[in-house]
Amino acid sequence: MAATLTNEVLQDDMAVALARVIAAANKHARELGVDVVQSIITISQQFDNGLNWHVNYGPREYINQRGGDLMIEINGEDMKIKRVLRGQ
Repeated sequence: MAATLTNEVLQDDMAVALARVIAAANKHARELGVDVVQSIITISQQFDNGLNWHVNYGPREYINQRGGDLMIEINGEDMKIKRVLRGQ
C-alpha cells in the first residue's frame, strides 16, 4: 500500500533518522545474505560515546532455534556502519 508522506512526517527528525538507519542496515544485511523481509527486526538506541543504533535481524521461526541473528551497529551522527556481529 503506497502512502504519500506529509510535510509534518518529513519534519519529524526521529522518523527521518530511523528511516535512514533501517535503510542503511537493510542494505548491508542484504549484502550479507539476510532475507530482510523474512526477519524479525528490532531497533534500539545506545548512548555510549554519542548516539548509536543497534539493528537486529532474527529468524521469524525462532522456536527451537539457537543463534543465527545478525546485529548491525550504526553511528547516529553519520549513519555509517560501526560494527557487524553474527550470532552463533
